[in-house]
Amino acid sequence: MTRTLLLCIALLSITACGKEEVKPSVCTTKPIQPLQIIDKPIDFGPERIAMTKEYIKSHYGKQVENIEITPKIILLHWTAELDFDKSFKRLQPEKLLSDRLDIVKASALNVSSQFMVARDGTIYRLMPENWMARHVIGLNYSSIGIENVGGKDNKIDDLTPAQRQANIDLVMYLKAKYPSIEYLIGHHEYKQMEGTSLWLEKDKGYRTVKSDPGEKFMSDIKDAVGCLNLKAPPKGK
Repeated sequence: MTRTLLLCIALLSITACGKEEVKPSVCTTKPIQPLQIIDKPIDFGPERIAMTKEYIKSHYGKQVENIEITPKIILLHWTAELDFDKSFKRLQPEKLLSDRLDIVKASALNVSSQFMVARDGTIYRLMPENWMARHVIGLNYSSIGIENVGGKDNKIDDLTPAQRQANIDLVMYLKAKYPSIEYLIGHHEYKQMEGTSLWLEKDKGYRTVKSDPGEKFMSDIKDAVGCLNLKAPPKGK
């Protein structure tokens, strides 16, 4: 017992007594190669594409031929669920699950995200990066969403060091691939984007309160990618 305690104290500055630390990153605007991304597609067939077009028309006032977007925002989330398979299965169907009474009136289109990061930091691409996903009110038409498995019950930041590192790498990858990206924000900050040219939601009554992924997580990621000069949302909302 004493020996174990002494060893833990000796390693405290390196591993925080067994807890993995975020690896130091060199912030760069150059493409990260290779960045391992595993493709794990959600169901996104003709029906979901058609519902996405209708969502764009009804909520953003745009008549579009396709659902491609020009990314301007990277938006980070948590899934409020610690299990990867359960998190994935919530996004997989084309139509919204029956328990989403908070947003079903806005559309039957299921929520989605371009990426999901597992607890061990594995990055999964769930759909084409430049297709619109329904993951945030008002900003879907210009944002790429990154879901992180965790945030149990929407209460605490329990996201892992590996997830933090994966988000840092993914943000740098996306900014290098899409120079059009200007903002890095958390889901809990989305309403602060009202009043910007990127906010498109026409329904003034369609808003939800979000807490993910929290101030600490966002601060960790923003500090690590500071050289990218990505903007935070405006203050005041």
